[in-house]
Amino acid sequence: MQIPHISVMPNEVKDIFKSIKDGYLIDCTLGYAGHAYMLLDEKDSLHVIGCDRDEEAIEFSKKRLEKFKDRVIIEHKNFSNIVGKYEHLSINGILADIGVSSLQLDSDERGFGFNSSNLDMRMDATQNLSAYDVVNCYPKNELERILRDYGELKEYKKIAKQICDKREKSPIKDAKTLADLVGRRGHLSGRSVSPATLAFQAIRIEVNKELQELEELLKSIKESKITDCIVCIISFHSLEDRIVKQTFKSWSKSCICPPENFRCECGNNHSLGEIITKKALEPTEAEIKANPRSRSSKLRAFYIKRDKG
Repeated sequence: MQIPHISVMPNEVKDIFKSIKDGYLIDCTLGYAGHAYMLLDEKDSLHVIGCDRDEEAIEFSKKRLEKFKDRVIIEHKNFSNIVGKYEHLSINGILADIGVSSLQLDSDERGFGFNSSNLDMRMDATQNLSAYDVVNCYPKNELERILRDYGELKEYKKIAKQICDKREKSPIKDAKTLADLVGRRGHLSGRSVSPATLAFQAIRIEVNKELQELEELLKSIKESKITDCIVCIISFHSLEDRIVKQTFKSWSKSCICPPENFRCECGNNHSLGEIITKKALEPTEAEIKANPRSRSSKLRAFYIKRDKG
């Protein structure tokens, strides 16, 4: 079976979950089952609950994980609501690799890549909103918001105007036209990435509600009854990593009183556990050389140990 995607930081993921021998691990972004296969193959008593928004990935993973079928549950759904459904089980691990797969990036019809003849970017092809809708139908002020907040583009007004001027003449129907319009080369404000890279990131985040999904996942974990559980999140851009970093920091705090309080009044018992990775783990030079798309990934982990008293 040809594997269309290389999972990032497999050794680091394996090490993070080394203490887990059995029970259930939720793979929130199953993808093409790289991490899931590795963990199931290594741990004979482990069960994996995998979910993904991409039907193509789901079908591939069902076949790839067939040898483990008695230990695998696979769902086609958003990962933001998977934890609540299975919190009654012994969940010892939660993994979320929040990136776009190589197959999605390289597939012309998915419209993620600069040279695609389509303009789609939906991780779930059954949803209504696509990149075409965002680019051609969003008002100028909404395009500005997306480019500013999700692409962190200082030139967001200029780029939004370019898009609006172009679509007034004729709809922007493919990713290639959009990339050429925004700019494939050159640097913006001293940054080493192209305007198109950041604009595509921003539009993709909007189409798939990626930040909202991540925030909902983290909220569902906090509100669940899960304990003695390792949470491992792999992100691929600064916005996601910032959310994970700040959330894990807040989870580790025992006192949640306002800074101006003279003494603690909250009970000082609000910690959900402890941060495992004091600093985000990044791929090795060897991995980046073998898989260049891993270069922007960052891994953070947290151990949930709730006070049952």
